[in-house]
Amino acid sequence: MEKKWATKEQLTDLLCDLVRIPSITGSEAEIELAEFLVEQLRNLPYFQKHRDHLQLFPTGDGRYFVTALVKKKEQTKKTVILLSHFDVVDVEDYGVRKDMAFDARKLTDLLYTHKEELPEEVKQDLDTGNWLFGRGTMDMKAGLALHIAMVEQACEGKFDGNVLLLSVPDEEVNSAGMRAAVPVLLELAKRHHLEYKAVLNSEPMFTRYPGDPNKYIYTGSIGKILPGFLCYGKETHVGEPFSGLNANYMASLLTSELELNTDFCEVTEGETSPPPTNLLQKDLKKEYSVQIPHRAVTLFNLFLLEKSVDEVIRKLLETAETAAQRVKRSYEKQAAQFPASGCFAPPDVEIRVLTYEELMAYALTTHGQEEIERIERSVLADRRAKDDREATIELVDELAILCKELAPMIVLFFAPPYYPAVCSGTSPLIQRVVSDMISYARTRHGITLKKQNYFGGISDLSYVGLQASAESRSRLVANMPLWNRGYSIPLEELELFDVPVINLGPLGRDAHQWTERLNVDSLGTLMDLLPVCIQKLLTTE
Repeated sequence: MEKKWATKEQLTDLLCDLVRIPSITGSEAEIELAEFLVEQLRNLPYFQKHRDHLQLFPTGDGRYFVTALVKKKEQTKKTVILLSHFDVVDVEDYGVRKDMAFDARKLTDLLYTHKEELPEEVKQDLDTGNWLFGRGTMDMKAGLALHIAMVEQACEGKFDGNVLLLSVPDEEVNSAGMRAAVPVLLELAKRHHLEYKAVLNSEPMFTRYPGDPNKYIYTGSIGKILPGFLCYGKETHVGEPFSGLNANYMASLLTSELELNTDFCEVTEGETSPPPTNLLQKDLKKEYSVQIPHRAVTLFNLFLLEKSVDEVIRKLLETAETAAQRVKRSYEKQAAQFPASGCFAPPDVEIRVLTYEELMAYALTTHGQEEIERIERSVLADRRAKDDREATIELVDELAILCKELAPMIVLFFAPPYYPAVCSGTSPLIQRVVSDMISYARTRHGITLKKQNYFGGISDLSYVGLQASAESRSRLVANMPLWNRGYSIPLEELELFDVPVINLGPLGRDAHQWTERLNVDSLGTLMDLLPVCIQKLLTTE
């Protein structure tokens, strides 16, 4: 049978077919793409003979992930997992061209006629003729196309071991696909007598800074948490602002303390995590009125490398205390300078800083378990209609309202998703294979690959094993209101699924931007590099 995905041209056609399905996270097309993968792979004779080796598994929310197992021989155990995701972010950033965002060739041709609108570095790439534009070309349907080609090679007996393709939805939002897949991977290992040697992801190479010319091979993936702060002040009429405390003001000063605060950056072997940045800040009033907003929330993206959850919580609480003192000093200064200051006594602005866990303990003691459960049932009644962040904030807000006698207060909590940091840089297998691949890429292709411990774009590799015990995350769990209420991570299974990871993918630029693009030549290069990498992962002792 003639090979379907053996050349760069065939791979480019496959990539364009994958991109054409607008699999935005949460859309119906996300389900369509999973079905398309099964349809394509089912055409291979191996899967017609071994139909139960190609499966769709439910994630529990109406979506599916795909597994495709190719066994070298029935008794062969050594297996490499090829991990990818098939969802993409939305296309609003394309503006008037968003209808073409999923037609890679048409969009690329159009940009040639509108080069004057492009940033200089994008124009330079376009002029080479080696780049394909469109949503998902880089992140990460090129990697998925390459993995499909590797499955075809495995079906032909290319590798001295087994290959298991795993392609999941929802990586761009909550990683529901990968979180659901971990228990299934453990079950597949038992059923088919598999020994997982490594998980190979092919997320594209990410630049570490603007203009970064380097090409990378990764031995892990950066971690991420979403700390939030509910700020609860005191209500008042706008005509009497010194009779209350505006929560928007509290949140603003807290944001100014945390935004781009490099004290939160970690440096490990010359790699630096980005500083925190704000993802959401708003007051919690339901409608417009001349009452000041006395409840507000601010939510941050915070990357992790090696810091423990306890260290992070301690630092976040210190920052909140600093912000609380700034609010107090500023409030008292303004009250003293107010022309009518001698005619009134402003309220005390001693702001309490506490964790969600502490707020919950107080609520249970003061109001009882039954009242807490009533609030939770009310908030979570229409769970699927609410974004995880919205549901989390509403749970914290309702609990704070119940305990408003503690105000003014700042409450630290965590919202989904949570991505544990993972790094296999010390694994003897990964060390050897990375060294061999760096040498091979240089000798065979004249390419210099640089080893990096952490892939910086966040990936589903975070759910391959645990760098620390599940118990060490107890404070994170205790301060995440949605934990086991619609969101969780299979921590016990992750402790069992302890497999080294590696990421080797194509060259792309501008993920999540309208200029997202893929270097098509890198597909040809990876068609040579990936089989070598897989073989080494299977055979290196």
